[in-house]
Amino acid sequence: MAAYVFGHTNPDSDSIVGAISLAYLKSQIGEECIPTRQGEISPETQFILNKFGYELPLLKTEYAGEDVYIVDYSDLAQAPKDILEANIKGIVDHHKLGDITTSAPLECWIRPVGSSNTVIKEMYDYYAVDIPKNIAGMMLCAILSDTVIYKSPTCTRNDTKACKELAEIAGIEDVKALGMEMFLVKSAVQGATPRELTTRDYKDFDMGGKKVGVGQLEVVDLSVFDNMKDDLFADLKALKDEGNRHTTMLLLTDIMEEGSQLLVVSDDDSLIERAFDVKLENSQVWLPKVLSRKKQVIPFVEKVFA
Repeated sequence: MAAYVFGHTNPDSDSIVGAISLAYLKSQIGEECIPTRQGEISPETQFILNKFGYELPLLKTEYAGEDVYIVDYSDLAQAPKDILEANIKGIVDHHKLGDITTSAPLECWIRPVGSSNTVIKEMYDYYAVDIPKNIAGMMLCAILSDTVIYKSPTCTRNDTKACKELAEIAGIEDVKALGMEMFLVKSAVQGATPRELTTRDYKDFDMGGKKVGVGQLEVVDLSVFDNMKDDLFADLKALKDEGNRHTTMLLLTDIMEEGSQLLVVSDDDSLIERAFDVKLENSQVWLPKVLSRKKQVIPFVEKVFA
């Protein structure tokens, strides 16, 4: 019986490519695996799949009774509803350890690097498995996306080393040009609905028993949101109410200016103000040098909710 490999509920490029790259690796070492996804993909991820000629993984949201590997998360809030009824054979991630537990031993590769695909590249090296050219190109893009073309504070030497080696395999000469091409696609927000934008790269977290949702949109010019703020705030409020959340937030990240405009809808704004030692004005604030949700946002918000 084949095992399924998939990322978090609202998949980003790292989780989609991670499912593909890990499933291929596992299949090469004798364990048949099928890459899947829990939700719809972003324009950036579609760009990556198109550029390297790879098909979209199967949409699958129920896994009870199945063998599974999970990629790019270990939190129940980002998992299928029936994940505890599945046989979790392994976790590959680059985030903090979450609250998913298992009843049997499992394979765990969790490393403090900028991308799950960096960890998977190290797994390929460990098992001495060659990476196909198209998968190497997709893995390169996933790492560039998660590390914001090396600008994120989450970026490590392991990430840049992996990118250099993956670029050689994929035949990519100008890595940063590829990254900018990808981020220009990511910046194309015109025509998308507010819900598509607030949930494009969105994660729920359990913080001290409260549900907190945080989305992020990374663009090369923040002015694309000038006429969208009211609609984004309205959808954040709707998202908060629909999910009985305490707080919903959206990071509008400018990768050129290297900072983020934080939009907040919360039952208690003071918690968010304490988290970042700021004063919200019209429920928003500019956070200079903040590029990483994982490292520069979530830990500070969790601390005040705890």
